[in-house]
Amino acid sequence: MTDELTRLANSVLWPGFFGTSLSGAGAPAWLRTALEDDLAGVVYFGQNISAELPALSAEIRAANPRALIGIDEEGGSVTRLEVGTGSTLPGAAQLGIVDDIAASEATGAELARRARAAGINVVLGPVADVNTDPRNPVIGVRSFGADAALVSRHVTATVEGLQGGGVAACVKHFPGHGDTHLDSHHALPVITLDPAEIDDVHLAPFRAAIAAGADSIMTAHIVVPAWGERPATLNPVVLGRLRQMGFDGVIITDALDMAAVRESVGIGGGAVQALAAGADLLCIGNPTNPGAAALADQDEIDYLTAREAIVAALRDGTLPRERVEEARNRVRTLAAKLADALPDAAAAAATYDAAVIVQRALRLTGVTDETTDAAASALSVIDARRRSTLAVDSAASYVADGLAGDGFRVRLDVDRATDEERDAALSAALATEGRLVLLIDRPDVADAQRALVELAAARDPKAVVVNVGLPARHPLLLPTVEVAAASRVGAEAARALLLGR
Repeated sequence: MTDELTRLANSVLWPGFFGTSLSGAGAPAWLRTALEDDLAGVVYFGQNISAELPALSAEIRAANPRALIGIDEEGGSVTRLEVGTGSTLPGAAQLGIVDDIAASEATGAELARRARAAGINVVLGPVADVNTDPRNPVIGVRSFGADAALVSRHVTATVEGLQGGGVAACVKHFPGHGDTHLDSHHALPVITLDPAEIDDVHLAPFRAAIAAGADSIMTAHIVVPAWGERPATLNPVVLGRLRQMGFDGVIITDALDMAAVRESVGIGGGAVQALAAGADLLCIGNPTNPGAAALADQDEIDYLTAREAIVAALRDGTLPRERVEEARNRVRTLAAKLADALPDAAAAAATYDAAVIVQRALRLTGVTDETTDAAASALSVIDARRRSTLAVDSAASYVADGLAGDGFRVRLDVDRATDEERDAALSAALATEGRLVLLIDRPDVADAQRALVELAAARDPKAVVVNVGLPARHPLLLPTVEVAAASRVGAEAARALLLGR
């Protein structure tokens, strides 16, 4: 029989896991047991997605009717529901470019509809980070933009769309991950901005989210030295500030298995410190975060590490029981609210066309009628985007496939490619009948991408660039289609444009 403290620890844990079912060969047996012993719920990532996802959600709820089932789904460059084929929803940057509040609210409502159809009741979004550092390797086009007012209004609209659709929004990443050039999946970013600037710019979208009634807010693993040496997730000063802003919902941690926590205080230490700091629900995240070092049972190992650390801290008094009970009660209050939630009938019935929004977001530099000549029979694509990260599948093949269609495409790891390899890729593409297209995503940061564009311009002045990252601040030597998301729907919109359709 599971003891009371273990149940209490379970009630504030939110792990990722391996598998697409709770039954059958290879199923995570530990998960069903944990759910029956009050585990708060689970978070879905790419490894959990299959055609049987609604059935998996039903299994989870059968084990624990109060389970919160979350998914890291943003649309645009970040998708789990469409992990194999690419997102068919616009991303935040595209919505920011269009700057149509109705489009953002409708996108939130459509995402809620898709989540509910899969049995999911918490969406880890929208991103409220104001992307003020163009070098940012982890946010970029996941943000609505670099202007606090613009980000605030689209965060508000998306929250209203999601929660009107019957799911909880989880606004992220407090107190703002937009002014960093490090990825907290791999390191611990430090934000050295003046606190007044953080307050005026980076906290503004979170105030807007709170005013919109956001059900939950996710913390960031970033250090703001003016507020202490601990990362925000583990810092009572930072989380206390969130409560002082009027937020009384569920504070959810970013994944405790990310390197910023795993390689500093560890998952167990992070779990205890996050609860003590004021967090309510501890995301243990994606068990593939350790990369190649991940074990076959990494999901269970990480869960048990967090659980046993909390139980030990409760037993020795390091962690006050009242604090964990407060966290559990907030989580259960949210679960009860979502169990009774009904989607807004008008939002559910509205006609939604993601492709139209994405087409409106396309921006063209140096593109002429000749560039979009309908006589172009095909596109020959050199995919020179950066390698995938834990947050964004930057090198996903569905982007190049959607752009090239039935035409030629080749993947070039441009940061590591030799001169001979670059020349060979260009020669192969130019040997086809299609128009040469360079697919890139970091033109202002990755010197190798810009150099490839210059080389291609010398070889073929009729070549075109498709940029799925932040719009280039400095013009490139070739006509450029700015897509602002590495998604299937974005690639297809660019393809249609370049073929004059």
